[in-house]
Amino acid sequence: MLIVKHLKFNYHTAAEDESAMEFPDFSLARGEEKLLLGASGTGKTTLLHLVAGMLTPEQGSVELAGEDFGAMSSAARDRHRGRHIGIVFQQPHFVQSLTVLENLMMPGLLTGQTMDQSYAQELLEELGLGHKIWAAVSALSAGEQQRVSIARAVVHKPGLILADEPTSALDDDNAKAVLDLLRRQAQKAGAALLIVTHDNRLKSQFESKVELPLRAGIAYGATKTRKA
Repeated sequence: MLIVKHLKFNYHTAAEDESAMEFPDFSLARGEEKLLLGASGTGKTTLLHLVAGMLTPEQGSVELAGEDFGAMSSAARDRHRGRHIGIVFQQPHFVQSLTVLENLMMPGLLTGQTMDQSYAQELLEELGLGHKIWAAVSALSAGEQQRVSIARAVVHKPGLILADEPTSALDDDNAKAVLDLLRRQAQKAGAALLIVTHDNRLKSQFESKVELPLRAGIAYGATKTRKA
């Protein structure tokens, strides 16, 4: 599903040597999961944006569903991302004037996909939001908005789900609940799951990890460990 090779990226600041970043090779098949772990400033968000085709690497490639993002036009990347990736952002982004269900249907309108409204309603019911289908997202609590964000990321049954810092602001019980919810929905969609975080509480929960060290510009290493 996802193959990342020889990625290098530079924001071209005045101190180019310090800002140059190299990232590890890794891959994910549908149904697999991986944790991308690192402190602030290690390039986690940059790597997430490269994987999502939101940034273009200076070297290397990101292949998603058999297609290289780097070989596509900007419009083609947007369409490909919309069809194959679901993203759970750290801060949910919604059209505040639309209802919960309308926000779930919106990505399909932007990518030309036929969205299954009955499946969207089923997802919301499963997430405990069946009674909020016609509510404005602005009327939801922060926790409810996070669940809607997860539903929107999986409603089109993507091959890859990206989650950006989904647990960092949560206490232990809520962090576990959100992680379980992401895993359950990824399994239901048959999707690969990549979670980007600096939350060290998640380390023991993942067999496959990529850990980014503090200094950019060095060769990063992917690790794989067994659960205790």
